[in-house]
Amino acid sequence: MTVSVAFSQPSDITGLDAVALSAAIRARQVSCVEVLQAYLAQIDRLNPVVNAIVAEQDRDLLRAQAGELDAQLARGAWLGPLHGFPQAPKDIAPVRGMVTTKGSPIYAGQVTQTDAIVYERMRASGALFIGRTNSPEFGLGGHTYNPVYGITRNAFDPARSAGGSSGGAGAAVALRMLPVADGSDMMGSLRTPAAFNNVYGLRTTPGCVPHGPTDEVFFQQFSVSGPMARNVPDLALLLAVQAGFDARVPLTRRHDDPSAFVTALERDCAGLRIGWLGDLGGHLATEPGVLDVCAAALKHFEAIGCRVEAATPAFDLPRLWQAWLDLRSFTFAGTNAGLYHDPRTRGLLKPEAVWEIERGLRLSGQDIYQAAVARSAWYAALRQLFEQFDFLVLPAAQVFPFEVEQHWPARVGGRDMDTYHRWMEAVVPATMAGLPALAAPAGFGAGGLPAGIQIIGPAQGDLDVLQIGLAYDRASGYGKRASPLLQPGGQP
Repeated sequence: MTVSVAFSQPSDITGLDAVALSAAIRARQVSCVEVLQAYLAQIDRLNPVVNAIVAEQDRDLLRAQAGELDAQLARGAWLGPLHGFPQAPKDIAPVRGMVTTKGSPIYAGQVTQTDAIVYERMRASGALFIGRTNSPEFGLGGHTYNPVYGITRNAFDPARSAGGSSGGAGAAVALRMLPVADGSDMMGSLRTPAAFNNVYGLRTTPGCVPHGPTDEVFFQQFSVSGPMARNVPDLALLLAVQAGFDARVPLTRRHDDPSAFVTALERDCAGLRIGWLGDLGGHLATEPGVLDVCAAALKHFEAIGCRVEAATPAFDLPRLWQAWLDLRSFTFAGTNAGLYHDPRTRGLLKPEAVWEIERGLRLSGQDIYQAAVARSAWYAALRQLFEQFDFLVLPAAQVFPFEVEQHWPARVGGRDMDTYHRWMEAVVPATMAGLPALAAPAGFGAGGLPAGIQIIGPAQGDLDVLQIGLAYDRASGYGKRASPLLQPGGQP
């Protein structure tokens, strides 16, 4: 029988960390039905303000599914750490029996028949899929809006952007409408929303988590799946479910025990060397105040015994950006050129998608080869830096959350942005090197808006960045600052 515990208000449940919630469900201190009801109440209260969760599922069916999860526990069948967790898979990759629009009117109403591997694993661990989290069209751009579901708003200021492309996930986690959330990251799609909503997001090493459907193009090396959470232990809880080898994706990594992401988080950080990359020697345009907030957060690494020094990679950064543009456009065009060539769908593509496809179609094989050469040289340059430093740190976002009416910041720090994503250039270094990067809260600017840092680890150092991230989280306490909307009587 269920052990009685005093959860008198829905907030008593939604306020629990994911690790504590998972333990309470497994111990039958709270039922899956009660957990579902608490999160649905939170969604009813706050989702109309931010529009983070879309394509909500039939609630009678959800309650029946939660009841079956309770019955399984009563029979002694615990499915895993997500047993009874309300989840809302990002509306980019397919989920069996759910609408997958990719934020595009081309796919509005499309019900997919298979699970992406990461969702297959979350479902097997007992997750209850209550809807989808919103994403920009095709995941393009760092601001979550699309013609299917509209704009997702920031958890700390609904007049501002939640970031993207995992913007729905970031806002939902920050506002406790989900205990944890999945996301994907090619150009900061986990990191920008984490910075904008004062939560944690992990860009995993390619291959750490099987990404995409099982027919994912073998060439794909940039977009990864990963977790988002309010703290590092919760992040690790979801990652332990997501990670591990799958023979259908042969470049995925074997982990002796993915639960090590949870059990091996403790680490003595004394003596670790941190390289502060800042704005890459003036290369990155930054909004006034962002660098100051991020630099001030470095003292928390020193508080846990780390040594922090300025670092500058020995590399031609414009060459890196050009290589990124070519590889990104080439990849996107390869996947979506058919939509561009079809007159029935071309007019439904947003301008940024058309721009990427047209660029990609103009590239030659030699262009792509030279971009790959530049990428390899960039990794070599960072590998040299990692001989001096254990981790590298730079801002997770070059701007504070901007007004939702903007499609993207056209001018940053007095500089005109020459592409729709130049303002996110800070996330390119980790992506192009194939390195893990943890986005962590860095505090708040003078206007009360969140900022974040990236902690970049060495090759395949996913556990390493979680370990130092946990120590940083405890020292800084930034992640504990909750949105004003969560306060009693909180209003947008």
